[in-house]
This record gives sequence, structure tokens and C-alpha cells, in this order.
Amino acid sequence: MSYAAESGRAAVARPVIADHVVVDPAAPVYVGLVTRAIAFALDAALVNIVAILTAAVVMLTFSIVNIPEELRTVAVAAGGALYLLWVVGYFVTFWATTGQTPGSRVMHIRVRPTKGERLLPRRALLRFVGLTLAAIPFFAGFLMILVDDRRRGLQDRIARTVVVEESAES
Repeated sequence: MSYAAESGRAAVARPVIADHVVVDPAAPVYVGLVTRAIAFALDAALVNIVAILTAAVVMLTFSIVNIPEELRTVAVAAGGALYLLWVVGYFVTFWATTGQTPGSRVMHIRVRPTKGERLLPRRALLRFVGLTLAAIPFFAGFLMILVDDRRRGLQDRIARTVVVEESAES
């Protein structure tokens, strides 16, 4: 049994010196590009599976109901708009409520503001816009993750967020 447990005092996390480098166990561990890409791929798979199943149900319904071609065109346009709302809503809702999408939860990572407060929905939406902008020029906005000391991409800089390991948050 440790001294803290025996004496009834709470253990205090103290910096550890390893190879002449001070390591603070309470410091957040910032997440790199590969872990974030895997989490995003899991989220993209989930988002698209739901969208494909929904589209299949709608198409099966249209196959047995006789509707004019103009209405089908409107339905396709509405479906595209709903898909966009679904994708944006998925990420913004999860980031603003728990800081984790299902893919992030699997990878044990969390999005949080740089100052540690709660991520507001408007900042989560701003992060999604930044994510889109980061992907537009051949994914160049994500390359910042490789060189930034806190591993922030364009989306993180725009929304003032960081992505940390879940164990560092607990």
C-alpha cells in the first residue's frame, strides 16, 4: 500500500524526471495525425452507413409509388441537403455535447477548447467549417498537425481547440 493510501491523504501528481526531461503526468497528451485519421474514418463509415440505409428505404418506397419525374428531382435535391445537415449535425452535436464522436470514443481521444472550458455549439460548427477548409487544398490544412507543438490542424486553430488523449482528460 502506498504512503498516500495508508495516511488517508489524496495522492498528488508530481512531475517525474526521466532522462533529464520533466514529465508532468497531469499535462494533456496531444493526439497526432494517424490516430485522428482513424477516428475520422470510423465516423465517416458510420455517417455513410446511416445515409446509405436511409437512401435505400427512400428508393424502395419510390420504386413502388408512382410519382412524377419533377418530384423525384426535388426529392434528390432534398436528400442531398438532408445529407449535408446530417454530416454537419453529427460532428457538431457530438463535439459540443461530449467532445467525442463515436470514432473518437473508440480511439480514446477528445476535442476540447484550448483553455479547457466546454466546447460551445458555435465553436463546434466553426471547427467543422475549418475541417472542410483544411481538406480543400489537397488536405494541406492537416499537415500543420505534424509540426505544431500541440498537434493542431487548421480546424483546431480556427476554432481554438486541441485534441487530447481521453486518459489525459480523466
